[in-house]
Order: sequence, then structure tokens, then C-alpha cells
Amino acid sequence: MRLLYFCFALILFFMFIFSCESDDHSLPHINILQEELSPLLDLALSHNRIPKTLDKNKEIKWVDEPYDWTEGFWSGICWMLFKETSLDKWKKGAETSQNIFINHKNLTTDHDIGFIFNNSYGKGYRITGNKKYKQIMIDAAQSLSSRFNGNIGCIQSWDCVDNWQTKRGWKFPVIIDNLMNLEILFEATKLTGETKYEDIAIRHALTTMEYHFREDGSAYHVVDYDPLTGSVRSKETAQGYADESTWARGQAWALYGYTMCYRYTGNERFLIQAEKIYDYIINHPNYPEDGIPYWDFDVPNISTEPRDASAAAIMASAMIELDEYSEINCLKQAGRILRTLSSNDFLKDDTQYFLLNHSIGSIPHGNEIDVPLVYADYYYLEALIKMKNISND
Repeated sequence: MRLLYFCFALILFFMFIFSCESDDHSLPHINILQEELSPLLDLALSHNRIPKTLDKNKEIKWVDEPYDWTEGFWSGICWMLFKETSLDKWKKGAETSQNIFINHKNLTTDHDIGFIFNNSYGKGYRITGNKKYKQIMIDAAQSLSSRFNGNIGCIQSWDCVDNWQTKRGWKFPVIIDNLMNLEILFEATKLTGETKYEDIAIRHALTTMEYHFREDGSAYHVVDYDPLTGSVRSKETAQGYADESTWARGQAWALYGYTMCYRYTGNERFLIQAEKIYDYIINHPNYPEDGIPYWDFDVPNISTEPRDASAAAIMASAMIELDEYSEINCLKQAGRILRTLSSNDFLKDDTQYFLLNHSIGSIPHGNEIDVPLVYADYYYLEALIKMKNISND
């Protein structure tokens, strides 16, 4: 009888261990996190501004006027929390925030309007069915499409006019981050039935796959093209350690981007690419066991360098989705990342208002180093919700 009890206890023990490796039992509940973000919501509403990070004095740094690539993430957070909690205050937060930048849907001077409007109005449309949001999405997709160059097969990332990009000598720079803007084009085709948006997205993804990656699956940050001939002029970095190093958040964007492209197209080439990017990440000798990458995979004296929670959160969200499509078990690694982010080392570690600490904006620019960032919280929440939904299936 004692042997029977012992075997039963052993089975329960291993069931517990397995559950911790595979689902969200050890992760914080969304209701707890929304309570932590409520003070930030109150301040954002009272100031009618969009939170971005904290400054060196631990005061909220708001999105700068007139435009910022991060301006859509806070409304996206609010939409996610409204869907999860049904609390009207989060719907109000989302609507108020995204109304601040509604006119940016017509901008044709930056690639990130896809990012911005899909994460805000796109989420709002999918949750509420508001037809006004649908048209705003289509307008933003049309503006983004204007930046596509058929000679190259890509959407231009940055305009090089009287700015630091000009000083780099670039003519048509495309950054790996640009993959994230493609989702609004796929959505626009779904919303309108017009394939021109999806065609641009697929062409950009295929061109990026051809020229942006090394043989081992790591991504260059910036590829500069000749806008007339379509030829590659240079392969460089703007936010990584060196041109031939692998910037962690760029690798995260790549993983998320090709996983998303496969979701919309079912093209096996995109799935294979996502798997190759994933393989590079988890097998890199400098990738920490706890799943939170250093800001660049190849920076010297890496153990003394800061980690990037934002890159980890993006990776976790992408890995959860990739696990749905791939025969590779990505869920275990995603769970490891989320448990680390949910530990005292990263979650609520003197963040004040935000959720996660220890993210990196751009070390080469000396900007937002080891601070909370709104997009880190966005992808952290997105990943937690995905994991919760898997556990509830």
C-alpha cells in the first residue's frame, strides 16, 4: 500500500512539473495586471496623452508630438484588457488614446503606420465591429502601400531627408522591423477583397527573406537598396552592436513577422523561415537559459550587458503562435520566457505604472536603456492571453 501511495504521489509531482512547463499555472492573472495598470490609465485619461516609458526620474514619458512609432501600443493594451475584463474604463482608454493619432492614417512618410493602426484600430475593430475603425484601417493600409517600390519589392522604412538616416548615406533603407507592418495589409485584403494589399505584403516578405538573412537564420537590421535598380547597396545596423551582429529585438521582429505571414498565407516558405529564425535564437550560445536575450546576441563581454525584456516578450508571443503551426515544440520555450518575465526580476521591479522593467530602446542612440517600455507590456500581455487561451482549450 505504501508503494502505491508513493507511486501516486510521484505521478502527481511529475504532473505538476509538466504543467509548469507547458501552461500558465505559474503566470499572473490578467485581472491582477489590469489593476496594476489602472493608475497609468487614470493618468493617461486625465492628461489625454499616450504613455511610452519612464524618464531617469521615474516620471512618465509621454509620446512626443506630432508622431511616434509607439503611439498605437497603449490603445492596443487597453483593447486587450477590455476584451479580457469587459470593464468599460479600458474601452474608454483605448478610444481616447487612438483618437489622438487618428489623422496619422493619412501619413505616407513612415512605414510604422501599419504597426500603429493594426495594434489600435485593428484590435478595436476585431473586438467591437465598429465600421468606422474598418475604414480607418483601410485608409492606413493605403497610405502604407504608397511606400512600396516595385523595382525592389519592398516598402521603404525610413525617409532619408535631413535626419540621421541621411548621414548614413542610405537611399532606400528597409529594416527588419518592417515585417510587422505587413499585417495591416493582409487585414486590408480581408476587409476589402482587394488583393493588391496582400500582394505587396507577400512581395515584401519574400524580398526580405532573400536579402535580409544570413545562412544561419540571423537577420541584418538594415538593408539599403538602390531605388532605381533594386540592387542591394549595403547591409548594416542602426540599433544593434555591429553590422554583422544580431540585434535581439530585430530577431524577435523577424520571428513574429514570418509566423504572422504564414498565418495569413499558408505559404510553407514563411513557416520554414520562422522555424529557422527560432532555431537560431534558442541554440545561440549567448542565449540565456531563462529566455531573456541580451540586447544583441554578439556584443562583446555579453554577461555584463543589459537584457531586453521587450525582445523576450515579442519572442514569447511569436513562439506561442508558431507552436500552432510547427512540429517543433515552441510552447515550452515561450512558457520559460513568460515565467522569467513574470518573476520579481522583471515584473513590477520598481517600474511604477508599467508592468515590465529592463527593456532596451536603442543603445547606439543612448535612448531608453534598461527601462519599462509600453511595447514590452503590449507583447507581454498578448503572450499571456495567448497562453491562457491555450490552457482553456
